[in-house]
Amino acid sequence: MIRYSSVRRRVVFSIHATLCVALAVLAGTIQRPEAQPLGADLIVRGDILSQQWLVRDERIGHVCSAEEGNVEPGLRRILRFTVMTPNIGTADLHIGDPLEHFNANDGLFEFASCHNHLHFRHYALYELIGQDGYVWKAAKRGFCMLDTDPNPAYYGTAPRDWQYRSCGSLSSPGNQGISAGWADTYRFTLAGQYFVLDGGDGQPAVPSGNYRIRITVNPPFVARKNEPCPVTDAAGYCHQLPELDYTNNVVEVPVFIPSHPGQQGTGPLAGNTDPVIEDRCHDDGTKPNKK
Repeated sequence: MIRYSSVRRRVVFSIHATLCVALAVLAGTIQRPEAQPLGADLIVRGDILSQQWLVRDERIGHVCSAEEGNVEPGLRRILRFTVMTPNIGTADLHIGDPLEHFNANDGLFEFASCHNHLHFRHYALYELIGQDGYVWKAAKRGFCMLDTDPNPAYYGTAPRDWQYRSCGSLSSPGNQGISAGWADTYRFTLAGQYFVLDGGDGQPAVPSGNYRIRITVNPPFVARKNEPCPVTDAAGYCHQLPELDYTNNVVEVPVFIPSHPGQQGTGPLAGNTDPVIEDRCHDDGTKPNKK
């Protein structure tokens, strides 16, 4: 009898507790877990940036990237670097055909007369920051967004088959974007993917010393008169692309600029012999990069 009574009390208590929880949920005192919101979320991979840069003396030709960046052709002292921007969100960042956006005049793309193709506006901001806070800017123009590299597993979103791999042109449609679980990459060998250090772009020369490279993807901007402002953040700044989180878009890494790097260069990629592709703004998207 004692054992039966004890079991009966436990059963009654369990039923009573279950009813209390159910009534609390109905009353709103206990919140059901909410579904994770869908959306893209861009970041910058600081580990890639910190491992893939070099300072060297390099000959810059009469190419479009130099013209667009007001870089005087010739032997220039430059700081090359790689920028990788993963989408760690819960949905693809879909752009589609850039020509459609350009014809709609929605502000995402602008025409580059030298390259004779469209460039994405306000994709990323490249800044070199001195110890006194002075900022030098790179003139690299964003060209397009593609799935170039799967994200590492520790980002938590397993990459599906890649979706976006066509920049497009003025005569053929493109399909741009960054899938959830993938990243877009601007390798250090691409046209214009550098800071000019010797004053050859009209900015003051960069003295030797310690600096920081700061990369901001999907940077905030204040729209000029008649300039579209596609989306705004909580502070009221414009962004070209909608994201779940605008607070994780900036990365900084330290770099040292020597007085005489030579053509072999200094930095993690010193002595690198990968060919520079002065006439290409972006990898062509035929296959993902192998990293």
